[in-house]
Amino acid sequence: MPITVGQDTAKTRQTLTAGSQSISYYSIPAAQAAGLGDFAKLPAALKVVLENMLRFEDGGRTVSVEDIKAFAEWGAKGGKNPREIAYRPARVLMQDFTGVPAVVDLAAMRDGIVGLGGDAQKINPLNPVDLVIDHSVMIDEFGNPRAFQMNVDREYERNMERYQFLKWGQSAFNNFRVVPPGTGICHQVNVEYLAQTIWSDTDQNGEMVAYPDTLVGTDSHTTMVNGLAVLGWGVGGIEAEAAMLGQPISMLIPEVVGFKLTGEMVEGTTATDLVLKVVEMLRAHGVVSKFVEFYGDGLDNLPLADRATIANMAPEYGATCGFFPIDGETLRYMRQTGRDEDRLALVEAYAKENGLWRDADYDPIYTSTLELDMGTIVPAISGPKRPQDHIALTEASAAFGREMAETFKRPTDKTVTVEGEDYSLSSGKVVIASITSCTNTSNPYVMIGAGLVARKARALGLNRKPWVKTSLAPGSQVVTEYLEAAGLQEDLDAIGFNLVGYGCTTCIGNSGPLQPEISKAIADGDLVATSVLSGNRNFEGRISPDVRANYLASPPLVVAYALAGDMNIDLTTEPLGQDKNGKDIFLKDIWPSNAEIAELVEKTVTREAFLSKYADVFKGDEKWQSVEVPQQEVYDWPASSTYIQNPPYFQGMGMEPGTISNVEGAKVLLVLGDMVTTDHISPAGSFAASSPAGQYLTDRQVQPREFNSYGSRRGNHEVMMRGTFANIRIKNEMLDGVEGGYTKGPDGQQTSVYEASMAYQEAGTPLVVFGGEQYGAGSSRDWAAKGTALLGVKAVIAESFERIHRSNLVGMGVIPFEFTGGDSRKTLGLTGEETVSITGLDSVEPLQEVPCSITMGDGTVKDITLKCRIDTEVEVEYIENGGVLHYVLRNLAKS
Repeated sequence: MPITVGQDTAKTRQTLTAGSQSISYYSIPAAQAAGLGDFAKLPAALKVVLENMLRFEDGGRTVSVEDIKAFAEWGAKGGKNPREIAYRPARVLMQDFTGVPAVVDLAAMRDGIVGLGGDAQKINPLNPVDLVIDHSVMIDEFGNPRAFQMNVDREYERNMERYQFLKWGQSAFNNFRVVPPGTGICHQVNVEYLAQTIWSDTDQNGEMVAYPDTLVGTDSHTTMVNGLAVLGWGVGGIEAEAAMLGQPISMLIPEVVGFKLTGEMVEGTTATDLVLKVVEMLRAHGVVSKFVEFYGDGLDNLPLADRATIANMAPEYGATCGFFPIDGETLRYMRQTGRDEDRLALVEAYAKENGLWRDADYDPIYTSTLELDMGTIVPAISGPKRPQDHIALTEASAAFGREMAETFKRPTDKTVTVEGEDYSLSSGKVVIASITSCTNTSNPYVMIGAGLVARKARALGLNRKPWVKTSLAPGSQVVTEYLEAAGLQEDLDAIGFNLVGYGCTTCIGNSGPLQPEISKAIADGDLVATSVLSGNRNFEGRISPDVRANYLASPPLVVAYALAGDMNIDLTTEPLGQDKNGKDIFLKDIWPSNAEIAELVEKTVTREAFLSKYADVFKGDEKWQSVEVPQQEVYDWPASSTYIQNPPYFQGMGMEPGTISNVEGAKVLLVLGDMVTTDHISPAGSFAASSPAGQYLTDRQVQPREFNSYGSRRGNHEVMMRGTFANIRIKNEMLDGVEGGYTKGPDGQQTSVYEASMAYQEAGTPLVVFGGEQYGAGSSRDWAAKGTALLGVKAVIAESFERIHRSNLVGMGVIPFEFTGGDSRKTLGLTGEETVSITGLDSVEPLQEVPCSITMGDGTVKDITLKCRIDTEVEVEYIENGGVLHYVLRNLAKS
């Protein structure tokens, strides 16, 4: 909510007429006229942040006039001025995997503030929070008409404790709404319904003020909403909790990379093909911690659904966000999805008055630029384990052959008979084909395209191969509405793509078990089975424990690979199968034209469908309505729960913070390589009974069938800390050729990471983790940092960090460090036998370099310099307090 502005910027408050309404706003042109700087050539994405500074300028307590002037200096310096600023997003978006631990923390903070003598009601979101339950449905049942209802029933059976807890949170906390299960994926619900592009609210005087819709979300793909010109990105749950409790987000004024799109897509290509190329280009360019803004006349040919697809995958290309300015297409989409005409009038008027509108003359200053002619895009996939590994479809089968030889080092001709079936398996067989994720199921062009591929295949008598587990998990109920209206759901059903639920499913590892006989054949033959999904992530160990190679593809190609059933087949030259007469059928025989797709989209994707499906979005079905919860402001933690436990963060906490301590005599818990993702650090999928997490549940009489997933148990720190660094594909370089969550304990023997950590903590020994480049890439999961902290890790030393995970580590009191001077774990010859001491931390300043002494296993000492990645003054305070939530809690208690 707007607060009182300082004297210097009060004159920037103006009145805007939009349609029949008159409303106040903070004018960037007025700020320029007042002599605060030249802002005319700033990118629209940065003007959104600048408006935030104007609206919250408070004489320097958090935002000063100098902060505002710094944006003019950014333009004058060619797109660079990394000044620390305090940014306040308008709202917060959550999903249930990250939302449950956030609500757990809020509930624990209520306990904590009562323990400090404060009022529990001080712990309430001050900014609106929407939590969408979308991460819990698993694909147990597929390929039949019962799949949806059976998966929903199983979802409630598995997750009733969590859902009761979330529903308690909805009643206990102000400003907190829950979108029930079975509604859609949070980012698609956000784009289709929650987001307004230009927001309006009352200020402290009861006056209406208009301002850009902004948010942070506890899921990295919050960036999807940037396609609708809403500035948003993913943060860790701990940072989101601070934001919802009224704390500004401390950030540096970002660099903005301009990505110019020209031309238009050619026949036979999709938005997925485009975004996979964009990911490859931006990863090569280097955009970590930067904004990317898309511009150029190519946007005139790019529907908003395609823009949302590109914006969605900002985490995959490493940027903070991928922003599209407001233009006529923004208004067209908002009208189609049911926003009212007053809102549209406000969006257009505000954007044009405040410099956020893209027209033919839009040509701002960027830090750097790159360009892509969309006419050069070809059908493509990405894999087998990184989204940026772009492969033209014509090269896909050959590329898989090279991966088999070079990465997996396995023969391609070994076959294994599947017990009780009339087929055998070999490496490369596609065992999962899933139309899933917010990236693509929000896009009617690729979804209608997939339905048309299914229709043409069905008409020719083609079907999925019997070893392929197929699934369709749309991002919202609107998708089902238009697929059924077009008659395409029946065609998808006929080849196994039945509706399995509305949620993230396969994309987050909720692919469910494979047929046991198939799983056994893969294990017995040590085969490299593959998956093809229309998702955004394909990291190792993410999709299924049975699948080693995972490929991202457009929904139509997912259908095609289900028909082919084999990654070794070249879809561009080899037949997918035979028709009823034995004639070979090729991909070109079933691929729809762009005109066919556009005609059906025009006919079936209607404003009425959006209005109907979102009319009761918070109501839920009968199952949700029957969930009963106690009405109490402090949560009564059930001692026997294996889903929800009171975390230890605030227990025994005093009113005053401490000082930052040096790291002395620390042992090495893990030595990890490049591109260690948050999936490696804190897996979200299934786990074995023999794992520390499995043993914990077994000891509490939970049967393996009821384990659910790591993601679903994020409200229980005991499970999650046992799952930290427990990914089945993580490789600790301290151990030779061993995969999984293992390390050396104090006695030098191999043991689980959890057991080693407990032994070191019992002995009072601090721990450090070493890593390579892009440490912490991937999802914005806070448990990758929470688990690290609970395992007793005081410092993570890497070559570079991904933005969100670095922030999360600081938020949990773990200090990130980067090597300097060309040092790395490899040049230093680290084996894990070392003892590490880092000094200079008791008086550390942001981004300071500090000395580190490493005593090698043979007793020799290497002295190096590390860059401390505590980036801002506020982050210094977070570390002093033991974390951002401790900082917030103490401040609230004192107030």
